[in-house]
Amino acid sequence: MANRDIFSNLSPWDHRYSLREDEFSSLSGFFSENAGIKYQGKVELALIEELAEREICPQKGVEELKKALDNLKPEEVYKEEEKTRHNIRALVNVLARGVSEEIRPYIHLSATSMDIVDTANILRYKKAHQKIIDPLFVIIIKLLLELARREKETLQVGRTHGQHAVPITFGFALAGYLDRIGRAREDCLKRSQELCGKMAGAVGAYNASSILVKDPLNFENKIMARLGLNPAPISTQIVPPEFLINYLHSLVVAMGIIADFADDMRHLQRTEIGEVGEFFSKDQVGSSTMPQKRNPINYENIKSLWKTIQPRMQTVYMDQLSEHQRDLTNSASSRFYPDIPIGLYLALNRLKRVLEKFSVDRDAMLKNLNLSQDLVLAEPLYIALAGRGKPDAHEIVRKLTLEAREKGVGLHEVLSEKKEIQKYLEEMTGEQKHILEDPARYTGLSREKTEIICDYWEKRMEEKQGEK
Repeated sequence: MANRDIFSNLSPWDHRYSLREDEFSSLSGFFSENAGIKYQGKVELALIEELAEREICPQKGVEELKKALDNLKPEEVYKEEEKTRHNIRALVNVLARGVSEEIRPYIHLSATSMDIVDTANILRYKKAHQKIIDPLFVIIIKLLLELARREKETLQVGRTHGQHAVPITFGFALAGYLDRIGRAREDCLKRSQELCGKMAGAVGAYNASSILVKDPLNFENKIMARLGLNPAPISTQIVPPEFLINYLHSLVVAMGIIADFADDMRHLQRTEIGEVGEFFSKDQVGSSTMPQKRNPINYENIKSLWKTIQPRMQTVYMDQLSEHQRDLTNSASSRFYPDIPIGLYLALNRLKRVLEKFSVDRDAMLKNLNLSQDLVLAEPLYIALAGRGKPDAHEIVRKLTLEAREKGVGLHEVLSEKKEIQKYLEEMTGEQKHILEDPARYTGLSREKTEIICDYWEKRMEEKQGEK
C-alpha cells in the first residue's frame, strides 16, 4: 500500500495525536494494524511450537515460521484478503508461502480464526497495559502523592455546589484524587491480568484438536502458556466477552476520575479563583484575538478525551451479545475498541506533563478562604450550640447568617449582640473557642487524613513494586 501524508489520514489519532513521536511509537507498537497482524503471527507461532514439541510438526517448522513472520508485510495480507475475503485465511496463505512445502500443512492446524484473533487481541491489550499504561499510572500516583504531602498544610476553602463550604487543606483535596486513581489503577491492573485467550476450535468444544492430540485441554494450556496467558474456562468460537468488557470498563472508569480531576483543576484556574496554574511556554498562545489569555488547555483536553472515549463503552456493551457460538455483528465495531486504551494513555500522558509542572497559588487560596471565612463559622457554631443542648440551634444560626448578610457585617459581630446564647459560648471548650475566633483552624482532619492516605499509597506502591 502506498504511504500517505499523515495529514491525509482520516482519524485524529493519526494526524493530530501522532505528532508526538514518543506517544505514537508507544501506541503503534500495540494498536496499529501492523501490530495487530504481528500479534496474530505470535499466536500462530505458539501453535506451531507446540505442534513441534509434540513431534506432530517437524522441528524446523518453528524456525521457518519465525523467518516468515520476520518478513511478513501487512500489505501482503491485505492484498491476499482481496482474494480470500477472509483476513485470517489471508494471513495463513501469506505465511504458507514463506515456509517450505513440508511445513505448510501445519500452519494454523486445528485452529479457528477466532482462536487467533481473540487471543492476539487479548495479548496486545494485556501487553500494552503492562508496558505503557500501568507505568503511567505509577508515575501519576507518585506525583499526586508528592503534591498531596507538599500541600497538606495549604489552607483552601472547600466547595460544594460551586459555593464556599468549610475550610480544608489543598493536600486533602489532592489526597482524594490520589486514592481514587490509586484504586482505579489496581482495578485496571487486576482486570488486565484476568484477560485470557483460547485454542478451542470452531465452537469451543475442541473438535479439531481432539482429532490431532490426546489431551486437547493441556494442548490449549501449553499454547497459552507460551504467550503468557491463561485459557478461558470455557469458550464458544470466541473468548467469553466479559473479560475484555470488564477490562475496558475499568479503563473508562479510571478515565472518568482523571477527567473529574482535570475539571476541578480547570475551574480552579478561573480568573476570579486563580488557585492553581499549569505550565505556559513563552511562545504559547491562549487566544487568537486576546493576547492576555492563558487557557487551561491541558485539563480541557483531558476532559475532551474522556468525552470521546466514554461513549465507546456503549458499543462494547452491545457487542456482549453474539448469536449461538458466534456471529459477525462485532466485526466492524470491535476494531474501534483500541480507542479506549489509546484515549486513556493520551490522557494519562497529558496529566503527567501537567503535574510535573503543577503550580499552586497559596496566597490566592487564602484570599478566597477569607472571602467567606467569617460565615464558615456557621457550622462549628451550630454544632457547638446543639452539642450543649441549645434547642433549634441550626435554625438560630441560619437566621444569624441571614442577619449578617443583610447588615453587611460579620457573623462575629451579630453573635456578640445575642445575649441569649452567650452562656452557651462561655461553656465551649478551648479548641471550640479558638475555632470561632479563627475559622482557618476549622479544617477537621484534613491534614491527618492526607497523611493517612499518602502513607497508605506509599506502602501500596512499595508492595506492588515488590510483587514484580
